[in-house]
Amino acid sequence: MRPQDSVHDEGTTYLDGNALAGPLSEIFAVDLTVATGRCAHCGRTGPVASLRVYGHAPGLVARCPGCEQVMIRLVSGTGTSWLDMSGVAVLAIPAAG
Repeated sequence: MRPQDSVHDEGTTYLDGNALAGPLSEIFAVDLTVATGRCAHCGRTGPVASLRVYGHAPGLVARCPGCEQVMIRLVSGTGTSWLDMSGVAVLAIPAAG
């Protein structure tokens, strides 16, 4: 950690979001379709592969097979992707290897 990366706020020291780079790259290097997600709306738990995915929009929309609420939205453009997982309460990702 470089000294300029450390931020002080009301006596609490924290790092900026760049501290997540290593841990997130380890997590997203795995096949997320085998991860287990819990619907934020109905609480149903199951593998991401069991979601109902619709591609008739500008991107992909994944809905809960139990209550049909949107769990994941993924839109990819030139050089950028947007991932909205606000419909996922928790995502359990198996460790790689």
